[in-house]
Amino acid sequence: MREVTDESFETEVLAAGRPVVVDFWAPWCGPCKAIEPALDELAEATDKVGFVKLDIDENPSIADRYGVLSLPTVILFADGERRATVYGARPKKHFAKRFADWL
Repeated sequence: MREVTDESFETEVLAAGRPVVVDFWAPWCGPCKAIEPALDELAEATDKVGFVKLDIDENPSIADRYGVLSLPTVILFADGERRATVYGARPKKHFAKRFADWL
């Protein structure tokens, strides 16, 4: 997954021509690292949804804007709006089920 920043978020997520899943993470977060393979697999399985990650330590304003208080937090955005959120480390099937309407 490619990284987005506070500066690129508007263009790469909110104004994207398709839904985008954003993985809010931090380098010190073990559970964040644990879910990364599941999100990578989902990203490889579809072209309908983009997958990106945002380091909240380096990009705190977007995390604050969306009330990200715990990690990992994964949010699907579509048409510039927050549509679905998953909190905590979950198995791949949980993400697939939660985001099924878009995948």
